[in-house]
Amino acid sequence: MNTKPMGWFAAASLLFAAADLCAAQKAAKRPPLGLPPVPTVAGNPQTPEKIALGKKLFEDKRFSSTGEVSCSKCHDPAKAFTDSPLKTSEGIRKLTGTRNAPTVINAAYFETQFWDGRSPSLEDQALHPFVNPVEHGLKDHESILKIVREDPDYARAFQQVFGKSGKEITMAEVTKAIAAFERTIVAGNSPFDRYYFKGEENALTPAQKRGFQVFLNEGRCVSCHVIEQTQALFTDNRFHNIGVGFNAIQHEAPALVSEFIRAKATASEVDVKVLTDKRTSELGRLVVTKRFDDIGAFKTPTLRNVAVTAPYMHDGSLQTLRDVVVHYNNGGVTKEGDPVNDFLSGGIRPLRLTEQQIDDLVAFMEALTSPEFAHLQKASK
Repeated sequence: MNTKPMGWFAAASLLFAAADLCAAQKAAKRPPLGLPPVPTVAGNPQTPEKIALGKKLFEDKRFSSTGEVSCSKCHDPAKAFTDSPLKTSEGIRKLTGTRNAPTVINAAYFETQFWDGRSPSLEDQALHPFVNPVEHGLKDHESILKIVREDPDYARAFQQVFGKSGKEITMAEVTKAIAAFERTIVAGNSPFDRYYFKGEENALTPAQKRGFQVFLNEGRCVSCHVIEQTQALFTDNRFHNIGVGFNAIQHEAPALVSEFIRAKATASEVDVKVLTDKRTSELGRLVVTKRFDDIGAFKTPTLRNVAVTAPYMHDGSLQTLRDVVVHYNNGGVTKEGDPVNDFLSGGIRPLRLTEQQIDDLVAFMEALTSPEFAHLQKASK
C-alpha cells in the first residue's frame, strides 16, 4: 500500500536535491561581495575535476629538488596563501630570494603576475618557480612530467581532465590545472564590502570610517588602490616607483641598467636574476619592459586581506601597516630625512597626515579582511 507514496516522496526528494545542487552551483559562480566575476581564460575552462587536480599539484612537494618544497610552502592556505611572517621566501635548503611572497588570494584578477609583472598569466607564472635555483631548484621540468605521467593517481586525473596520457601530458596541462585551482582562491565580503556595497553602517567602526575618508582624500590611496561603484579590486594593475628598495641603489642605476640590457637575458635568466641578485631585483618593472620609465617600479598589490599578510612591499622591508603608511606620509622614504630617489612615480610626495589620521587609515585597512581569514587578524593582535 505504501509503495506509491514512498516512490513519489523519493522522486520529490531527488528533485529538491537536484534543485539545491543547481542553486549551490550558481551561488558558487557568483563572486563574493565586492568583487567582479573571475575572468575566464580561453582554452582553460574551469571544471571541478581540473580544480581538484590543480590543488593536488599545488601541494605536491615532489616537484622540488629536495622533495621539501611545494607551491603551498610559500603560499600557505593557513597563512592567507603567503609565508608570513617571512620577509622573503625560503625555497630549497632554506635558500632565500629577494622577493616577498604575494598572496594568491584574488590573483585571478591580476593582469600580470609577479611583483614586476614578468608573467602574463597564472598559467605562465606557475612554470617558473619549479626551475628557479632558490625556489624549487629543479634543473628542468622533466622530473615533474615523469611523476604526473607515471603516478597512477595523476595518470587517471590527467586522462579524465584533459583526455591525455603518457607523453601527451606536458607542462601546459600541469600549469592549466594549477591556474584553475588558483582562480578559485577569491575572497571579498569584508566589513568594508558590507559597509560600502550593502550599506551596513555598523560594519565599520568610527575609526575605520574616518580612515576610509583619509583613504579617499588626504591619503590619496584610492588613486592606485582602486574602488569602483560596484566592485573594489584595490589595485590599478599598474607599476609604480614608491621608493622602497630603489632609494638605496639609485646612484648605481645607470650602470645597472646598462649592464642588464647588454646581457640580453632570456625570460628564464631574468627570472633567476631577479631572485638571486638584490640590485637587479630593485630595477623592478624595467627588467621586463627595458624602459627607463619603469625603473624601480613594482606592481600595486591588492589591499584585500592586507592586515594578515605582513610583512609588506616587494622586499618585505616594512613590518607593519603603520610602517607602510608612514613611508607614504614621508613622501616615499621609510625614515623622514632620508634621500628621495629621482625616479619616484608622480603623486609620491609628503602627505602631512596627523598621527590620528595614520591610526585611522591603518584601522580602515584592517576592515578589508575577509571573514575566512579574520582569525589570522585576531591572532596577530
